[in-house]
Amino acid sequence: MCVFCKNDTCFDSTTTHVVNYKNCIIIIKNVPCLECGQCGEKYYADEVAERIEKIVDQAKKLMQEISVVDYKTAA
Repeated sequence: MCVFCKNDTCFDSTTTHVVNYKNCIIIIKNVPCLECGQCGEKYYADEVAERIEKIVDQAKKLMQEISVVDYKTAA
């Protein structure tokens, strides 16, 4: 159930997760999520959120102005 609109219909989807860190943009493509069928709000499973954190930590070490990472191929 969507916590925002209370809709019961969520479906498997993918999204792009964007992080702004110290004037750098980290973009993670193809992130698996659940998407609300009514309002479009996206939800991550715990293991996906943990992997996003690891990917972001790796990208922070590179400190590029823009970093684009594909979730499916990230280490």
